[in-house]
Amino acid sequence: MTAEQAARFADIFERLVGGVEQVLLGKTHVIRLAFTALLSEGHLLLEDVPGTGKTSLARAIAQSVDGTSSRVQFTPDLLPGDITGVSIYDQRSGAFEFHPGPVFANIVLADEINRASPKTQSALLEVMEEGQITIDGVTHRLELPFMVIATQNPVEQAGTYRLPEAQLDRFIMRASIGYPDHASTLRILEGAEHRAHDLVLPPVVPAATVVEMAAAARTVHVDPSINDYVSRLVESTRNAPEVRLGVSVRGALAMVRTAKTYAAAAGRHYVVPDDVKSVAGPVLAHRLILDAEAEFDGVDPANVIAGLLIETPPPSDRQAV
Repeated sequence: MTAEQAARFADIFERLVGGVEQVLLGKTHVIRLAFTALLSEGHLLLEDVPGTGKTSLARAIAQSVDGTSSRVQFTPDLLPGDITGVSIYDQRSGAFEFHPGPVFANIVLADEINRASPKTQSALLEVMEEGQITIDGVTHRLELPFMVIATQNPVEQAGTYRLPEAQLDRFIMRASIGYPDHASTLRILEGAEHRAHDLVLPPVVPAATVVEMAAAARTVHVDPSINDYVSRLVESTRNAPEVRLGVSVRGALAMVRTAKTYAAAAGRHYVVPDDVKSVAGPVLAHRLILDAEAEFDGVDPANVIAGLLIETPPPSDRQAV
């Protein structure tokens, strides 16, 4: 990526974020994280209580990139075919015809994903990792860009199925929208006569441009010293006393990918340590499995990551290549 390409990337990124801010007031940080996940070709897990704007965020992102969106309400009786689609026999043609499910969209909102059975949850695994679905031996590729925004309620866990670690690892980031501040709440109440779904955002860029931006983000320069920093951070999660299972190599790769996008969004064609620090919490915290005693004591994985960032010194000089 050149300096000129980075400047163009940052300009489009800011316009995308600014557009979605019209729908999700006062939540610039989580919007930036969502677009970082999208342009890093990853998926986003939102842990939040109902009514904080998760559906509005997914719809607004899809509208901003001139793409399609779908919403799946996960329930205990939901079947894998309800997500991926099914093949139905057509008597007139004498052949099976594939009917695509809601996952065939650019932005897919998997609402309360932990309420469905593990079998249904696993139906998303191939889609999230490979961008394709295999039904009756036939592989169907999804159109790009593609991102799953999954939600789960961290408060009410009765009757839910906890996401297995292998599936949590598929989400490049975990974030929380949270309640709006006082000023944003007043602005929301002033427009109470309008429903959030009534606001249709004009597309900022076509979907093809988003695919090009994602490809450009992969070319952001990463100095060997940055890779060493990421490696030391990941290794420190495995040695932390509160942690039973630390971050995998997939988590380290996710850090580098998102740091590249974060750097490009700031108008730089190279990654600096602050980019790594900015994405460390959302990328790493949900990948930690805490020790049972630490979990009982109320230790927060995000606080563990924050402490490791303080203990792990960032690189001060570039390494010679």
